[in-house]
Amino acid sequence: MDLVTPGLGLIFWQAITFLLVLFLLSKFAWKPIMSSLKEREETIEGALRSAEQAKQEMMKLKADNEKLLDEARAERDLMMRKAQQTADAIVEEAKEKASAESSKIVESARLAIQSERQAALEDIRKQVATLSIEIAEKLLRNQLKEERAQRELVNQLVKESNLV
Repeated sequence: MDLVTPGLGLIFWQAITFLLVLFLLSKFAWKPIMSSLKEREETIEGALRSAEQAKQEMMKLKADNEKLLDEARAERDLMMRKAQQTADAIVEEAKEKASAESSKIVESARLAIQSERQAALEDIRKQVATLSIEIAEKLLRNQLKEERAQRELVNQLVKESNLV
C-alpha cells in the first residue's frame, strides 16, 4: 500500500512547488491575463455599444428615408395632378381652337356659297335678258316684215314718247 499513498515529504514539496508556481503566476501571468481579459471585455462592451448606436442610427436613417419617400410620393402626386390639369387645359384649348376654326371654315364656305349663288343668279339674269332680247327681236322681225307694220309701230312709239 505504500505505492498508493504518497509520503509526507512528497506532499510537502508538492505544496511548496504549487504555492511557488501560484505565486509566480499571480505575480507575472495573472495580471497580464486579467488585464487582457478586462481589455477584451471593454472592447466587446464598446463594440456592443457601437452596434446599438449603429442600430439606433439605422432606425433614424430608415425613418428619414421613409419621410423622404413620403415627401417624394406627395411631390410626384402633385406633379401628376399638375400635368393632368395642363393636359386637360391643352385639350380644352385645342377643342376651342378646332371649334373656332370649324366655325370660320363653315362661315367661309357659307359666304363662298352665297357669292357663288349671287354670281349664278346674275349669270341667269344675263342669260334670261339675252334670251328675251333675242326672242323679242325674232318676234319683231316676224311682225315687221311688212312696211306698213313698221310705220304703225314707229307712229305708236312717237305718240307714247310725247315728242310730238
